[in-house]
Amino acid sequence: MNVLIIGSGGREHALAWKVAQSPRLTKLYIAPGNAGTSECGENVAIDISDHDSVIHFCKEKQIDLVIVGPEIPLAAGIVDALSESGIRCFGPKQAAAQIEASKVFAKDFMRRYQIPTARYATFTQSNEAIRFLESVDYPVVIKASGLAAGKGVFLPDTFDEAKSMLENILVDKIFGDAGNEVVIEERLIGQEVSLMAFTDGTTIVPMLPAQDHKRLLDGDNGPNTGGMGAYAPAPIFTAHHMHEALESILKPAINGLRLEGKPFVGVLYAGLMLTLNGIRTLEFNCRFGDPETQVVVPLLETDLLDIAEACVNGTLMDINIRWENGAAVCVVLASPGYPEKAESGKRILFSPLPEDMVCFHAGTKMENGEVVTAGGRVIGMTARAETLELAADRVYANMEKVRFEGMQFRKDIAGKVLNG
Repeated sequence: MNVLIIGSGGREHALAWKVAQSPRLTKLYIAPGNAGTSECGENVAIDISDHDSVIHFCKEKQIDLVIVGPEIPLAAGIVDALSESGIRCFGPKQAAAQIEASKVFAKDFMRRYQIPTARYATFTQSNEAIRFLESVDYPVVIKASGLAAGKGVFLPDTFDEAKSMLENILVDKIFGDAGNEVVIEERLIGQEVSLMAFTDGTTIVPMLPAQDHKRLLDGDNGPNTGGMGAYAPAPIFTAHHMHEALESILKPAINGLRLEGKPFVGVLYAGLMLTLNGIRTLEFNCRFGDPETQVVVPLLETDLLDIAEACVNGTLMDINIRWENGAAVCVVLASPGYPEKAESGKRILFSPLPEDMVCFHAGTKMENGEVVTAGGRVIGMTARAETLELAADRVYANMEKVRFEGMQFRKDIAGKVLNG
């Protein structure tokens, strides 16, 4: 098979790394890719927002399957455009991708299908939103409805802070059109788990549960980021939780989308909160998570191309998806200044890694024959081992194998579960 992966982050490097292991692969292209993906296949400089260019490339290179990594092209309808041109694509069409692209759509959808989630209200006007804030007697979360690269969620500690955030989003338009609507919802208490699932629109196969670390600094302090590390499987998420999530969240979501004429093909990601009153859905994403993919995919035993093709063909029920024993831990190395204003162009030095470790590139590029930083999250250092503790020890024992000026990373990924 000739395969094209769309995207340029750590998630896409992890997908390319896995696809490159398939005996069914003839040629792999990544658009636009990064310095790491070039070791798995051929990076191609296509403007992925220009659907005609992508279609032309796929026809020219006889691409058998396109795998779309990020949410923005999915929300922009790239799967619709490719499908209409007869190109098979792993990922949801635009209508189904709304489950991530519009938080208002997602919350209203959950209400329609009784999918457990937090109490909420939606607003387009700041004065109405502020009046609502004055009326609630519980802590809140404020979310820009549209796509804000993981940075549109706020946890205000005071009324004044919440009011200021609403004005920033709705009046000052700090997220542009992504902030035309906001969701104000009840802040839930508990541990967060990321549960991704493969689906062909009917059959649903959950992946291993993972836990992400959103805050920049140790102890879950500092500003929110796109994710500073992850581990899988998450021991806190039991077989009972998996059954509950499948029956009350994943199945109703996939069945509901199909009933509404928006069949979802690809990866549905549920951000879950384990509360004292059961599992609650924080959000849905329409694609693989990042950095969760960097710990889940290395534990996948089954050929990813077989799974992706089965999802596209509607034959997922015929595939037996198997997982490796053990655990994986990923620690993200970020640029100085991240997440506010990441500095780029720093030379990266690499030393050889031991077996069972992978260095997934995210914000990197080649410049004059050297790898340099080119974004906020630069590298995901991932280790696999028989246990979570050994995986964490292995990744931290090898952190000096990648070096660049001003590098920042958390020293406590998986620490909460290991240290109690």
